[in-house]
Amino acid sequence: MSSGVIEVDLFPEEVDSLSHPEVAKFKKLLKQVARGYRCKLTSFDVAHGTVSFSFDNDEVIAEILKVLQDKED
Repeated sequence: MSSGVIEVDLFPEEVDSLSHPEVAKFKKLLKQVARGYRCKLTSFDVAHGTVSFSFDNDEVIAEILKVLQDKED
């Protein structure tokens, strides 16, 4: 199954490394979410503060998008 990629402007623009402590902490959180849904985090990257990631489970993607949409409202 191929799912979409979620991109979120999450960190300041100068955050541009997977080894940044806050990025590493966020990735760990996403891996915990994946375990809870019995799926895998299939991609994870950060560029200029924007995090992009995906899972191999559409349900997880839908839940995350719902949370992000609710946050905007």
